Amino acid sequence: MNDMSKPQPRAEATPVVIPVEPFVSRDYAEAEADKLWARVWQAACRLEEIPRVGDYVTYDIGEESIIIVRISADEVRAMYNVCLHRGRRLTEGCGHTNQFYCRFHGWSWNIDGTNRVTIGAEDWQGALTDESLTMKRVRVGHWGGWVWINMDPDAEPLETFLAPVIRQLGPFEIDKMRYAWRQWLYFPCNWKAALGAFSESYHVHASHPQLGRGMGVMAWWCQTEGAHMWHGPMGERGGSGEKAKGLSEARGEAGKDPRIAVAEDLQSMWDTLRGVTTETFVNAAKRLKDELPEGASMEQVGNHLLMSAKADDAARGVIWPEVSPEHLAATGIDWHVFPNSVFLPSLTTVLCYRARPNGKDPDSCIFEVCVLERFPEGEEPKTEWVFEAEPSEEKWRLILAQDFSNMAAVQKGMKSRGYQGARPNPIEEQTVIHFHRVLAEYMGTGAPVPITKGV
Repeated sequence: MNDMSKPQPRAEATPVVIPVEPFVSRDYAEAEADKLWARVWQAACRLEEIPRVGDYVTYDIGEESIIIVRISADEVRAMYNVCLHRGRRLTEGCGHTNQFYCRFHGWSWNIDGTNRVTIGAEDWQGALTDESLTMKRVRVGHWGGWVWINMDPDAEPLETFLAPVIRQLGPFEIDKMRYAWRQWLYFPCNWKAALGAFSESYHVHASHPQLGRGMGVMAWWCQTEGAHMWHGPMGERGGSGEKAKGLSEARGEAGKDPRIAVAEDLQSMWDTLRGVTTETFVNAAKRLKDELPEGASMEQVGNHLLMSAKADDAARGVIWPEVSPEHLAATGIDWHVFPNSVFLPSLTTVLCYRARPNGKDPDSCIFEVCVLERFPEGEEPKTEWVFEAEPSEEKWRLILAQDFSNMAAVQKGMKSRGYQGARPNPIEEQTVIHFHRVLAEYMGTGAPVPITKGV
């Protein structure tokens, strides 16, 4: 295994082509229900969504539906969302209840899944047993404040599946963060095409040109382990890769006062994304020009900003986790947790993406974005999932709107007779390649294949 104490240098990798079938085939989309979604751990909701006994969330994945419900202070249960009489769904969305009631014929279940009422049970002449009338359970686990479910009773433990994620992201104490905001929409593209746009940064210079002002095209390192993949910055393309430079640092080297560059870049990120930074950092950066002398180096500016923001947060009751600079560097900036979640972690906030199939339609998916943040205890905002159908800058801010603008065009383009499959960068898009290798292990088809020269 590679030394995880520092980002890895650019390595030689075999160029591959990823078949089109996983993105456009209805048969493939239908097969995912049994071969992938029924067998893999997936983040369904957060514990903060179900704080009280009787709180529940309905998690839909393809055409399957799962109820996640808190049945006691210490236990969350997951069960298939179906009436055992004639098959009607019992819940939709989220809410609070003391029973799951079928509006078709009036049968009902306690929140632990045991049968509560069966109308005319005696008519079955004893054929209905307590066991047969109990709602069928789904495996459930917790990590990072998320509730994870798996429909496969023989699947490996969640802790084993998430081992590299827990090792690298565990010190960030994501379980202590809470929703700052959350929105979702439908994309006219396959869920894998949507998620693939957020699991690599090779696209940044073209899709987000404003992020690269004053610097060259950035290069990125990638790491993979188990089913999961992550990446981080190496500096400008063509450099040694020994030290990753951020946008502010590159602008500082280009002659911009680092105090001003950092403040401008953080303000811009806050205004155009409302993620990957916090108001604490933005406000602390605004004071840099007054608190540091002219001529301060980028290293001095960065260290001062971290100390100031940490002190500001502590004063309002937000305590940062202790994470070493070496661990931060090895963690990178973007984690694709197989199969369908992407986390962009930092000490005080995490930007999260999740993509799910929209039924069996290979040309449509549900895409969700949320930001988690540390808040003083008792001051967490009350949030809910907000449906914002229009993928515009007005509704989603600039950076996400830029990403969203690619989705429909990619899905349409993949159906062209002139398209022979994806050719991801074999070094900087290893995350995309690894995802499809792991996916193919579940699906039995669609694995990346080496590119034949000239094809």
